[in-house]
Amino acid sequence: MPFNARCWKLQQIGLVIATLFLSGCASLIFDTPSGVCPPVVDYSRAEQARVADEVEALSADAELVGWLSDYAVMRDQARACR
Repeated sequence: MPFNARCWKLQQIGLVIATLFLSGCASLIFDTPSGVCPPVVDYSRAEQARVADEVEALSADAELVGWLSDYAVMRDQARACR
């Protein structure tokens, strides 16, 4: 056994302990504090109908369609956050 093998073992144990402490704190990051949820803007039926007509007028491969889909998901998440 090399003379520095014990030193490496201590460093590995230290890394394991540090990882355990850091992973224990990581779960706190995902807790949603009260008052942090973004507001969800309410749109009227007329506005929704107009936007639907405008989206239908876009070409099928328009990049904006994918972005609007992402926006819809974020709105659902913001509603669930409330």
